[in-house]
Amino acid sequence: MLEFKEYDKSYSIYESNLGTKKMPLTTWDFYGDFLSQLNKIIADQNQLELLATFNDWKTEIDLNKAIDVDTVVVVTCPSLKIVFSTKNMEKMNGYRPEEVLGKTPKMFQGPATCVETSKEIGHAVRNKIPFEKVVTNYCKNGSLYQCHIKGFPIFNTSGELTNFIAFEKAA
Repeated sequence: MLEFKEYDKSYSIYESNLGTKKMPLTTWDFYGDFLSQLNKIIADQNQLELLATFNDWKTEIDLNKAIDVDTVVVVTCPSLKIVFSTKNMEKMNGYRPEEVLGKTPKMFQGPATCVETSKEIGHAVRNKIPFEKVVTNYCKNGSLYQCHIKGFPIFNTSGELTNFIAFEKAA
């Protein structure tokens, strides 16, 4: 046992002479969270880019800059069925992306959702024009949240409507 004490003492002197700073283990937790979020963003960017290529999108939107930690991106087909959602949707409203695929964005609405705002969004969609609105939506657990939505029609290089894309943030 005495040998370990001497070893610890010698090692302590050696470490103190190095002049390096040690990072507490908890800082790696922050890095791990950051790396996990970054990997999700990159995966979402890649998926969105594939969707854009597959549908031959002609758009001025920089898709790589559009995806970040705080912005949920939802893409629908022309009949408003959800075909893509970023992974951070779960953080905003509790729904995993795979749970919303094939459903319409109306799934997030309920009694507290303003009917007039919904009509204005519907009008913009029917007329294939961009819109920006704040909507009261429902989380998976039934709680309410304010959602700031910027929606855009997406056309292909032939000028045909292929998708709608919405950028959403908690307001």
